[in-house]
Parts: sequence; C-alpha cells; structure tokens
Amino acid sequence: METVVDEIAPDLYRLSTFVEPVNLAFNQYLVAGEDPLLFHCGPRQMFPLVSGAVARVLPVERLRWISFGHVESDECGAMNDWLAAAPRAEVVHGILGVMVSLNDLADRPPRALQNGETLELGGRRVRWIDTSHVPHGWESGLLYEETTGTLLCGDLFTATGHGPAVAESDPVEPALAAEALFHATALTPGTGPAVRALADLRPEALGLMHGPVFRGDATAALTELGDAYDRLLDEALAARTPA
Repeated sequence: METVVDEIAPDLYRLSTFVEPVNLAFNQYLVAGEDPLLFHCGPRQMFPLVSGAVARVLPVERLRWISFGHVESDECGAMNDWLAAAPRAEVVHGILGVMVSLNDLADRPPRALQNGETLELGGRRVRWIDTSHVPHGWESGLLYEETTGTLLCGDLFTATGHGPAVAESDPVEPALAAEALFHATALTPGTGPAVRALADLRPEALGLMHGPVFRGDATAALTELGDAYDRLLDEALAARTPA
C-alpha cells in the first residue's frame, strides 16, 4: 500500500490509501494553515504510511489540531500516535464525543467544540457541525472548511473502488450502492433532514473519507442523498409492517 497526496484546494490536501482487500480508499485531509489540522487519523497500522505522507507537506510536529467525525478505528485509531509525534497537537471534537469517549481515550485533554463553533487555523477556518447518528455514531460530527468551501463529510457518500483524487461525476449513486453493500447508515427519521441541512452550507466541494473529492453541485447532491435516506427508511418500515 501507499498513501498518495493531492492538493485538492489551496493548502488543503487529501491523503489517500487504497486498501485492495476491502476495495476502499481511506482518506485523511490536511488543512495546512499556520496551525495545521488533520481530519481523520487513520487506523494505527496505517500511521507510518499516513505520517510519512503528512511529512511530504509539512513537518509532522507542526500539527496543531487533530480531528475526526466519530469514534471508530479508521477515523481515530492512530489518534495517540499523532499526539506523540506532534507535541503541540490537541484533539478537537464535538462536546458529546469529548464527554463520552475522548476525555478517556486521548492521551492529552481534548478540546470540545459546540455545534457551529469555528476554529481559527491561521489563514484557514473550520466549523464543527454536530450530526448525531449521521451517518452513524451518537457523537458524529463534520468539519466545514470555510475558506475553500469544502465540507469534510466523513462517511457520507462512501464509494467503493480506486478512483481519482477529484471527480465531478454524481456521488449519490455510488453512495447508495455502498449503502446496499455495507448497511452502514443509521436510518432514522432524523437522517434525511440532517443531511439536507448540510446543503444549506452550499459547499463548493465534498471531501469524502472513502472516495474522491466531489466538485460539482454539492448542494443538490446532499439534498438528493437526504431524500434517498428518507426513501430507504420508508421502505424498511414498510417491509416490517404486517400486510
């Protein structure tokens, strides 16, 4: 395996490792402001690959912030490795994630952000958005990089296969195919509305954790994905209802 680095917007880098046995790309995003932020830590076993990729952009010890969408090994398995490698770094997450898990799991005290709170990176700014149970995990949330208009959307729009770093093709159909394969989304009455609420940001790009960066009509894609989740929930409920 190798971790490939692509600058997908000024000072915003996608670090991608394709894992052939599961047919998935595992992506991290590096926001290279004065106080650099890494979104997604990767699993512990990938730390040498991913840290080597970061080092091709900036010294690892310069990292100031480490974040991720929810507590899961591919999102935060290497969290403490990053803290050890970057002495100034702090984990930053939503209040719920910090309270429920990260106060205990992180080797240094994490910083909690309220829903909608912004974090200044020096030349870049990210906003934390709570998305509890969307796509899964009570403590789930996302980061919106306001300077470039990039929504770092975690497991939303997961796509299988080894694709390009940036794509303009429809991200919804691959996401629904992956959902049919993995059944990874927590389908609740709140799932569709939460995804459609993200469309109000009108992002310029979607930074997928598993798949290419999408550049196109992200507002329409988020709206369509939210509607699709509503239909999947209705179908699941109908299948459980006695005739």
